[in-house]
Amino acid sequence: MGLSKNQLKLITSLQQKKYRTMHKLFIAEGTKVVNEFLNSTFELEHLFCVNDLEFNTIETKTQISETELKKISTLKTPNNVLALFKIPEVELPKKEGFIVALDEINDPGNLGTIVRLCDWFGVDQLVCSKNTVDCYNSKVVQATMGSLTRVSIVYADLETYLNAVDLPKYASLMDGENVYKTELPKNAVLVMGNEANGISTEILKVLTNSISIPRFGEIQQTESLNVATATAILLSEFKR
Repeated sequence: MGLSKNQLKLITSLQQKKYRTMHKLFIAEGTKVVNEFLNSTFELEHLFCVNDLEFNTIETKTQISETELKKISTLKTPNNVLALFKIPEVELPKKEGFIVALDEINDPGNLGTIVRLCDWFGVDQLVCSKNTVDCYNSKVVQATMGSLTRVSIVYADLETYLNAVDLPKYASLMDGENVYKTELPKNAVLVMGNEANGISTEILKVLTNSISIPRFGEIQQTESLNVATATAILLSEFKR
């Protein structure tokens, strides 16, 4: 059957956020990632595969050539299948339990890794500022390796949201309290900031606590940790 011109146009347009928002669709690629979404509550729009037999139970699909897959893939090495899934309706962010909030995270790889970390540590909700990178960006989707199906991501006015939450709110800062010497609560909001500028002044004003990861190196010239690495360490401490 092959790939039609309209399908090619649609898929390539979804690499831009405005068209993902317009069509309410996003791209997932690779057998593992696509299967994660197929086995979740996400709704499949259409599947494009090189090997038809591998997805023989899927009705809404088109078998394409490897050349056609390369035309629509966002990967350097396309992996057999690309699928379009519907972007689900946004739920209101919850205000209880343990929550991770992100203030203007720009790098898709960082966001994808943080989603995987939330999945690993049992954090089921991530609240993002409206200027954080889109979680349906294809690079983010690939970096999550399927964890996007198990972590609810909500974009909100972060200052308004944090003001409405009656939980301890922790800022991750370079000069905060030593996380290894701090008694951490089971339920809280952990706020991680922008890769270059950290947490914005407006958000810092509404946070109640600050924590930091101390440097142990003798010279101590390392400027800072990658935000995803810092998130991993802090989540480990909160969940200890």
